[in-house]
Amino acid sequence: MIVAIDGLTASGKGTLARRLAAALGFAHLDTGLLYRAVGARVLAAGGDSAAPAAAAAAATALMAADLAGDGLRAEAVSRAASVVATIPAVRAALVEFQRGFARTPPPPARGAVLDGRDIGTVICPGAAVKIFITATPEVRAQRRFLELQARGERATYPAVFRDLQERDARDQARDVAPAKQAADAVVLDTSALNADEAFSRALAIVRSREPAGG
Repeated sequence: MIVAIDGLTASGKGTLARRLAAALGFAHLDTGLLYRAVGARVLAAGGDSAAPAAAAAAATALMAADLAGDGLRAEAVSRAASVVATIPAVRAALVEFQRGFARTPPPPARGAVLDGRDIGTVICPGAAVKIFITATPEVRAQRRFLELQARGERATYPAVFRDLQERDARDQARDVAPAKQAADAVVLDTSALNADEAFSRALAIVRSREPAGG
């Protein structure tokens, strides 16, 4: 069973996907980490994340160990990830990695939860469950601001809000696999929900789609 969780930056999809996977006994893949790892590789090599050749080379050379690298949540890496994700060659290099994980999750998992921006539309269009997580830009910016503060990073709410708007525009307008809701996805607005409430609602959605005896 494949569960696709999509949403924009700071919508809460990553936290939700991890909790769902743990509760269901499924494997979890944060697909955003793939793009963060590519961005981190480019930055570490002193390259330009907007340069297609450098980004594609980093994506092709990506290894599973890169997903556990230090600093993947740093704001500079996050910005680089958003840029490399717009490059078709990068996305093409990472598609099979994601689909392979979904088709054959690491044992003993009996299913997979993938979160990203194009899981339900491009990576796993046949997923049994598709949930699109949303929240207002103001709420998402506040969540990201608090997250950065908790990590000790210097940030201001206005700057975080502007950056989030730029990322949203880039993610939604890109030619290849733009971030959007799948036609058959269930929309879950977390603007007024805490983490436990969002998890409870998402779990109920998944349970309603599980096959008999699952």
